[in-house]
Amino acid sequence: MMSGVVLLDKDGVLVDNVPLSADPQRMRLMDGAGDALARLAAHGFRFGVVTNQSGVALGCFPERALAGVAERLREMLAEAGVSLDAFCYCPHHPDGVVAAYRRVCDCRKPAPGLVHRAARELGIDPRSAWVVGDILDDVEAAHRAGARAILFDTGGETDWLRSPLRTPDFVTTSFHGVADIILGDRLAGARR
Repeated sequence: MMSGVVLLDKDGVLVDNVPLSADPQRMRLMDGAGDALARLAAHGFRFGVVTNQSGVALGCFPERALAGVAERLREMLAEAGVSLDAFCYCPHHPDGVVAAYRRVCDCRKPAPGLVHRAARELGIDPRSAWVVGDILDDVEAAHRAGARAILFDTGGETDWLRSPLRTPDFVTTSFHGVADIILGDRLAGARR
């Protein structure tokens, strides 16, 4: 059985994007997410979330609210037969109104800190991970950590500031496309 790790952005990738919200009841898995992740899980893949949560720094919700978000994600994925093995977030923002969280940090994507933290929690080398995000900051964070990046193009990216670090390895518009890319790459690698 194959194995690997997929690190997913939360808003606009794993769940529908509800800006600056930490209300677990407003979270809905993106179309096809449960089925696609179950396909990957059947091949031994594990999953983590790597998400900027600047709503903490911006005073929209307290950091403790993210425990409920993580729990609800675990429940929703469990209903699809999938385990969430890591939930890593960055509460910072350089323009935050909450002084304790107002700063430049190494965990806010496009910095690689969240990818490195998730890799440590999962006991893997980040170079063996896939990162799936809906904006080029996710792609850059993946590449800075040495991981491969899939841009899940759901319309979240609006700036399109390109550079070698911000060029995705793959692009798709569906969760089934995410699973097809990862499984296809693994099968191709196994044949080499």
